Amino acid sequence: MKEIKCPKCGEVFQVDESGYAAIVQQVRDREFEKQIKEREASFKAEKDAELKAAVLRAQSEKSSELDRLKEELINARADKKLAVADKDTEIERLKGELETGKKASELAVKIAVQEKDSEILKLKSELELQKRDREINENALVSRYKQELALKDEVIEQYKDFKLRQSTKMIGESLEQHCETEFNKLRATGFPSAYFEKDNDARTGSKGDYIYRESVDGIEFISIMFEMKNEADETATKHKNEDFFKELDKDRNEKGCEYAILVSMLEADNELYNTGIVDVSHRYPKMYVIRPQFFIPIISLLRNASLNSINDKRELQEIKTRNIDITNFENALLDFKDKFSRNYELASKHFDNAITEIDKSIDHLQKIKKELQASKDQLRLANNKADDLTIKRLTKNSPSVAELFEK
Repeated sequence: MKEIKCPKCGEVFQVDESGYAAIVQQVRDREFEKQIKEREASFKAEKDAELKAAVLRAQSEKSSELDRLKEELINARADKKLAVADKDTEIERLKGELETGKKASELAVKIAVQEKDSEILKLKSELELQKRDREINENALVSRYKQELALKDEVIEQYKDFKLRQSTKMIGESLEQHCETEFNKLRATGFPSAYFEKDNDARTGSKGDYIYRESVDGIEFISIMFEMKNEADETATKHKNEDFFKELDKDRNEKGCEYAILVSMLEADNELYNTGIVDVSHRYPKMYVIRPQFFIPIISLLRNASLNSINDKRELQEIKTRNIDITNFENALLDFKDKFSRNYELASKHFDNAITEIDKSIDHLQKIKKELQASKDQLRLANNKADDLTIKRLTKNSPSVAELFEK
């Protein structure tokens, strides 16, 4: 788009490339018309000068010739009186030649004037054709811009009327519906495996408007929390976009989303938000503010950027899984050591009790026997657990560790 400033009122308006080219063509046409007029005046002056010079030159030549003939006639009469009749005839002949020369000169001047007039008429005709073409183009251009302006005014009036007939809640919901409709138009072809639904979870006290998530092989590579904000022109209290940054960042963190995007119609005259996608990560991490027309483009941009990091996320997931397997292995080993230690402590206790009972009285031999048997059972259990301790058992819940042992 090009900006044009009106030289009369100073208003700046934008025109597309074709309109700008048409205006430039008008300027060129005016310059061409000016050059044609200058050339016409110059050509006329040159032709007039040439014509005048030719006439003067012809008159001078004929006058000189006449003087010469007169002088020859006088000399002939003085020297040859007998040849008066012949000289008179010669004079008549010469006069006839002089008259013929004059007529030829006049004819040449007339022809030159006619050629000049013909060229002037031709230039005027070409200029008239260009002027008519320019007027037709100007009228078509003015008509088209008037139609476009009228259409835009009609759309603006419809939009204002639409806003007047809606409540504040309905205005916000209409923006949400617009974004959801735009996404659903491309869901089947552009985002077949994506999750895009309203955020209905308000257990934390607040919620956003929409959540977008997408995964590959069970690994989530992108998630976005959306907030849509619109406002009627007649609303007494005008909100700013930054009024919603803090709450949006809170919703993003509580719902575990990577990005936060505010789709806003607020601050309609703010050139910062009218230029395109605005990065406000200097205020809150990974947060952007957009107008509704950039809703699909920013999803595509973030999605494509995140796809490049899917391999890194897959490796990170594998590392986490491996760490979990190692932790399970360590827990199994610690559990065995704890149980073995507990069995050993029980066996030691039974041995101590047996020795004590033997020392007390031989009468307690039966009791001692039972204690010894109990001790034997505990030792047998401990021994059985030790015999059953194998790598396979310990790595039962740790497949990656088992694979390492196999290697």
